[in-house]
Amino acid sequence: MTNKMTSDSETSRRDFLKTSSSAAVASAATLGLISRGSAYGQNSDTIRVGLVGCGGRGTGAANQALTADENVKLTAVADVFPGRVESTVNGLKKRHEKKVDVPHQFVGLDAYQKLIDSGVDLVVLATPPGFRPVHFRAVVEAGKHCFIEKPMATDAPGVRSIMESVKISKQKNLAIVAGFCWRYDYERRAFYERILDGEIGDIQSIYATYLTGPVKPMQPDSAREPEWSDIQWQVRNWYNFAWLGGDGLVEQAVHSIDKIAWAMRDEPPVSCTAVGGRGIPNNSGNIFDHIEVNYSYPKGVRAFMAQRQQRRCHNENRDYLLGTKGRGDIARSIFIENAKGRWSYDGKRENMYQVEHNELFQSIRDG
Repeated sequence: MTNKMTSDSETSRRDFLKTSSSAAVASAATLGLISRGSAYGQNSDTIRVGLVGCGGRGTGAANQALTADENVKLTAVADVFPGRVESTVNGLKKRHEKKVDVPHQFVGLDAYQKLIDSGVDLVVLATPPGFRPVHFRAVVEAGKHCFIEKPMATDAPGVRSIMESVKISKQKNLAIVAGFCWRYDYERRAFYERILDGEIGDIQSIYATYLTGPVKPMQPDSAREPEWSDIQWQVRNWYNFAWLGGDGLVEQAVHSIDKIAWAMRDEPPVSCTAVGGRGIPNNSGNIFDHIEVNYSYPKGVRAFMAQRQQRRCHNENRDYLLGTKGRGDIARSIFIENAKGRWSYDGKRENMYQVEHNELFQSIRDG
């Protein structure tokens, strides 16, 4: 996105879709995830897991994968940085001593391919999302099951690549789960089931907020070691570079956009317009710190997404749904109000991150 104005609405929309917000179309349902996997029983009943990306989210996802199934083993890990490989393996061994046996430890930008070729059955993809399309294509072409963390990509070509890879995964009957974690939260499942059953009538508008402080602030140039290449420096600060992280809308607020898609029965908007910019200096990073998107749906329905990451501002992560017969609200408390009264959830609760993996491994076992 630039500050240049144009009167050609189609060109403006096309240019906008080439920027980071285009990746937001890759919601869980748009990509057709979960895909069902073939029943597992080749050679051994043990499912061998490989982890690509040993940061905090990758290590957490590997822990959940090892928790999800009794007969699973971590056999391979890969990361750009050797220290992260070592710390992840050691940390997971403390939690799952009998399930962590990692003879295959790979380092470098090509480590993902070496891991895929090491004999794993399922790959956890948790690198910065700029690498995700290439990694996912390699996984499905090799016929591996996959947990692919959100977001799917950081630009429109990447999203299209992911969608093609999903088609390949379906042809091969692979089990794929994407990390749109709110789709695995029991409370929100119950909420959206009622929304889609018409408890607030026809949706007229949705307003979603993702207003936070800075996430992973960019390090100053003085923190860069002389021997680090530009790629090493940017990967270490990946969140702050659009090609690697997308920006806050894609990397963080994609959850809110996915909930908009959920409420709209996973039908894409007809069009969207957006404004954004950078209000606070970010050293050498190049992402925006505020973006507002206006999505237009058939019959005059509108959805609005407000994303901001600045210090000392009002913080809010909330979804407001207005319908012809009532309203729904998702914040710390979740409720639906209509002429019948007020509904709130009182059912079973589980860690949604764990549910993602529980359902993925069950899909593999069931076929």
